[in-house]
Amino acid sequence: MYLAMNRFTVPLENAAEFEELWLTRESKLQDMDGFVSFHMLKGPEDDGKILYASHTTWQSEAHFRAWTTSAEFRASHARAGQSRKLHEGAPRFEGFTAIQKIDALQSA
Repeated sequence: MYLAMNRFTVPLENAAEFEELWLTRESKLQDMDGFVSFHMLKGPEDDGKILYASHTTWQSEAHFRAWTTSAEFRASHARAGQSRKLHEGAPRFEGFTAIQKIDALQSA
């Protein structure tokens, strides 16, 4: 499994608009081979800023890389330029390959 994360630092006054942009965007992730799940996470507020992280899991890093060069990726990020003014600096990308997985026990 591969986890791709982008972190965004958003001034408090831009938080509602930033969230609306993400909640109303058209995602093409479901169309991609190897896609597992997506979460948009809202973190703590500190000094008038909120930390957000987009969190996407893939079957492999190769599946994620294929996403980043796809037409679906370009279509999903067509409005990305609109959010530049909503967060500080560039998003910080972090990629992780799973070395262990523990799932919750399933009830019988």
